[in-house]
Amino acid sequence: MTDIADRDGDDESFQSFQLDQRILQSLTDLGYETPTPIQRLTIPLLLEGRDLIGQAQTGTGKTAAFALPLLNQVDIEHAAPQVLVLAPTRELALQVCEAMKGYGKHLKKLKILPVYGGQGMTTQLSALHRGVHVVVGTPGRLLDHLDRGTLKSDAIKALVLDEADEMLRMGFIEEVEKIMENLPPVRQTALFSATMPPRIAQIAKRFLKKPAEVRT
Repeated sequence: MTDIADRDGDDESFQSFQLDQRILQSLTDLGYETPTPIQRLTIPLLLEGRDLIGQAQTGTGKTAAFALPLLNQVDIEHAAPQVLVLAPTRELALQVCEAMKGYGKHLKKLKILPVYGGQGMTTQLSALHRGVHVVVGTPGRLLDHLDRGTLKSDAIKALVLDEADEMLRMGFIEEVEKIMENLPPVRQTALFSATMPPRIAQIAKRFLKKPAEVRT
């Protein structure tokens, strides 16, 4: 495991990353100028295809830290789920979904779908049938779609566990493990957690391949 702590880099800009110009345009539109520490450390590693463990608190900019490099890898012409983001709550899933839509607004035809319990299945099934590139959802509903075969996993090339310690605290960790077991073994995985309880560390050891560890 490569352990990477924060370093000085205040002069670094988003333009220094190898991101699609359309994504950079979205960042300009949103008023993003200087990457936060977690973004500065994480984006280059995920662009390289590395697995990653990120320890960062909420509010540090971690959504952009994983969303920007993973959106950069999406094949827009292939309307199948390619990036899967797991979040502990409906509120966080919707927040991540809206942020990713903002970062990808100049990527024409990009489809990002939130899925969570409490929302009717018909809307989600219809969107999945039409084709989406990114799915952001809560563990129970995502596992439901995988079990039904309505969420096809064969094209998924990146998985994000966002706030993994919260998913453990809320009792979702078994669903998380089942989802990971059902995804293609050749994929990139990023795990973000404010803390690293033993169960989360076990999951990281089991499913991540030579991850870089980023702490801010």
